[in-house]
Amino acid sequence: MIAVSSRPVKRHWNTVSFASTLYLIPILDVLLAEIPNRWKAEIRLGLQEALVNAAKHGNALDPSKTVLVRFSVVANQHWWVISDQGAGFQTPQMSEVESEESLPCNEQECGRGMYLLHQIFDQVQWNHQGTELRLCKSVRSPYRLPLLT
Repeated sequence: MIAVSSRPVKRHWNTVSFASTLYLIPILDVLLAEIPNRWKAEIRLGLQEALVNAAKHGNALDPSKTVLVRFSVVANQHWWVISDQGAGFQTPQMSEVESEESLPCNEQECGRGMYLLHQIFDQVQWNHQGTELRLCKSVRSPYRLPLLT
């Protein structure tokens, strides 16, 4: 089940919550509704990576746990705050994600997802527990064009 709500706070934040699943098409469609077409493919890739991480790694695909996404648009900056109910993880330092080659690699995860997030989004921040991810993308950036078209 997917729940969507909208409530004004300091900014106008919308909320989507869903049971841990990898079927993300309808959720991504909601999260991308206000994104300009030329940026949709790139941001879809990044949000999909973040949501898969929350559902699979954070919540261990436990259907009794939910992923919560708050999202807002302020002055051409799109914000997403993705929270899971997992145990969290030790968040990487920025220097650890500067290049794909420098990322630590183990049998399950090689850090490509984190590298991808830093390439797609202008800001990538985790809370101290590693259970909440904040992403920001400026779609009117004069400095670069989308990576994917």
